[in-house]
Amino acid sequence: MRKTNRAAAGAAAWQVIQNTDGRVSVWQRVRALPRMVGAKLSGRYPELNSGKLLTMVVLVGYVISPIDFIPELLFSVLGLVDDIAVAVWLTTMALGESERFVLWEREQRAQEAFQNENPSGAARGETRSEERVGTETASTAAGRHGRGH
Repeated sequence: MRKTNRAAAGAAAWQVIQNTDGRVSVWQRVRALPRMVGAKLSGRYPELNSGKLLTMVVLVGYVISPIDFIPELLFSVLGLVDDIAVAVWLTTMALGESERFVLWEREQRAQEAFQNENPSGAARGETRSEERVGTETASTAAGRHGRGH
């Protein structure tokens, strides 16, 4: 039974790791966890709701709690099964949320870079495609005008 539970927990964790399409590595997600919590607590990252953050904190507390050792002493295998289940749940939740956070960070950096490069366009609310279309339209019109004369 113990090997089966470990295999199931490992399979679930591997599934979380593989669901990223290569956009965000596991290491990037793990390193992003403290930044994500800091951004949430400072109010910069509204995507993570307080309930989910609280759930993650409670799950960490459960896994490291010394009170949890009592079931493990009394019901050795069953006491470990709940720890494994909670650890897999926590890992799944944390890696999924941190992946969304890393993608959100990238989007924020891209928007900031665009605004820094195009301060007048950013103030008017233009995007790159709108600016490009406007430029192409003006140059196309100038070309047509020049050919007509």
